[in-house]
Amino acid sequence: MSTAADLYRTVRLIRRFEERAIELVRTGEIVGGIHPYIGQEAIAAGVCAALRADDVITSTHRGHGHVLAKGADPARMLAELLGRSTGLNHGRGGSMHAADFRLGILGANAIVGANSPIAVGAAWAAKQAGSDRVTVSFFGDGAVSQGVLLESMNLAALWQVPVLFVCENNGYATTLTVADAVAGTITGRGAAFGIPSVTVDGMDPQTVLEATRDAVDRARSGGGPSLIECLTYRFDAHHTWEYGVRVHYRDDDEVAHGRSRDPVDVAGERLPADRRARIDAELEDVLADAVAFALASPHPDPVGALDHLYATGLRARSGGGG
Repeated sequence: MSTAADLYRTVRLIRRFEERAIELVRTGEIVGGIHPYIGQEAIAAGVCAALRADDVITSTHRGHGHVLAKGADPARMLAELLGRSTGLNHGRGGSMHAADFRLGILGANAIVGANSPIAVGAAWAAKQAGSDRVTVSFFGDGAVSQGVLLESMNLAALWQVPVLFVCENNGYATTLTVADAVAGTITGRGAAFGIPSVTVDGMDPQTVLEATRDAVDRARSGGGPSLIECLTYRFDAHHTWEYGVRVHYRDDDEVAHGRSRDPVDVAGERLPADRRARIDAELEDVLADAVAFALASPHPDPVGALDHLYATGLRARSGGGG
């Protein structure tokens, strides 16, 4: 049973992890940048709090929050972003491909909408095995126009597999607004397939948790898929490359309004001030240790560049050839 303190801890962990990661982008330690999850933390926290340890998730290019909320070690996650050999995937996955199968994290995915068929396949496998394990597919509003997501919903409904589709509707697909990209409604797409679909406040982890519990209970009891649209707002850039190119697609008033309900404060206001301060201090220590661990970790040895390409352990041959 997740408490208010548990939810706050997860939301705050994600926020401070992302802020520390941005610092490392600015210093050049994280090469290539990241897609910050700042502002959307309540969704990952609320959804993952409703899951069991053996439930699984698939994630997106903006997936740090999902991975952390499902229980990944912040130090190993940060090492992965830095491309270090101690990372979750030995520095080979980076920001957009983090995975930890032992924790039920089947992987983030840089292709928009591409994790949904993976989630449906995992849910189908669980059903075939007689398991009540539930799978979650996180995706953004930009994925709603991807055919593979709609195909996944169709199969999930036909086969009544235990999968939960979670749309993080932050209002923008990069710089394209939902109003300019989505005809009808997002929940209407789920309803068209007979999938129970709801829209909830994605800035409140408790609200997200309650909606997710209902969907998870339905899935475990054989009721099939659900769709939850979580209304949220991305506080930071779509990607940290915006810091340099200064893309302007949101005015100051809109951003101020979007930031007026901060998930960290929404969750924190449910705790006594001293309890909140203790959690904040504990997490500062956790993240300080994570940064130190990541920076001290070695880069992968180029000799092993061709390792881990095949699940069978087969090693690709090096050198040329016709």
